[in-house]
Amino acid sequence: MGRKILGMESRYKMGKIMAEKYKRAGKKERGEILGRYTEVTGYNRRYAGWLLRNWGKKVVIQYKGARIVLIGDRKKGQKGIRKRPIYYDKKVLEVLKRIWLILDCPCGKRLAPYLKEVVSVLEREEEIVLDEELKEKLFRISASSIDRILKGERKNWEIKKGKGYTKPGGLVKNQIPIRTFAEWNEKVPGFVEMELVDHSGGVERGMFAQTLDITDVFTGWTETIAVENKSQHHVFIGIDTLRKRFPFPVLGIDSDNGSEFINSHLKRYCEVHRITFTRSRPYKKNDSCYVEQKNYSVVRKSVGYLRYETKAELKLMNHLYTKLRLYTNFFQP
Repeated sequence: MGRKILGMESRYKMGKIMAEKYKRAGKKERGEILGRYTEVTGYNRRYAGWLLRNWGKKVVIQYKGARIVLIGDRKKGQKGIRKRPIYYDKKVLEVLKRIWLILDCPCGKRLAPYLKEVVSVLEREEEIVLDEELKEKLFRISASSIDRILKGERKNWEIKKGKGYTKPGGLVKNQIPIRTFAEWNEKVPGFVEMELVDHSGGVERGMFAQTLDITDVFTGWTETIAVENKSQHHVFIGIDTLRKRFPFPVLGIDSDNGSEFINSHLKRYCEVHRITFTRSRPYKKNDSCYVEQKNYSVVRKSVGYLRYETKAELKLMNHLYTKLRLYTNFFQP
């Protein structure tokens, strides 16, 4: 049978007792104490000796480049050491939460650079009233601090995600080109990614609506339209409609490998309009990471995960999307 190793709480209690004996003991006794301690804890002998020597010390000192690390006793409070005051207090939380909700709950990286601009607008429209001290704190706050402060609030407003949750990632333009009229360049407007978002409600049988989502890689400009199903005919009409809505010429489109996109009809259309047409690699969702992000932040947050299949529902979705495009592209950071 192997030796019995103590649990963490028992190791701590035994370590506290042995550390006091270890510090008072002579060289020979220290060796015996160390042997017993490593046997019941399973610690490396060198680590165990370091732990017993430094037990109970509780400060970190850095002076003129010299750094001394002293490990503390986790059960003892640090009496006499002044705690750092809270800079982003409850007042900051309340006003930040209000701004965050008005802007439809963006992440810290989107919200932080936009605060100076949006605070002046919201003050002008009398949505918020701030004193100078509070404004200064809001203008200094970092993206990571915003996410930390609003962590609890974000959980309260999370939408339950359906099957196939997508993660944003780095752009990988290693597609198989179908026809190239211009070098793919995500540093200028006009090169877009497109994808369908299904509204099956988790039941793949029968016909149900699809949202065609097209996003410009450089600007993030996003256009959406609901179509009856994913047939080539309906998807093609959606692509032509959305292309005309973009405020700049569409120079290139990138799709997945579905037959609703990869077909001779769309290929001829791109040739006529001199549009670069590429497709992503099979099973590599991050090849379309820009539009994948919008599938959730624009489509799912607005219409959710229910099943939509009637003409009335389709009409209502498209009415929503005509308003949503202005809100998303002009009023969201």
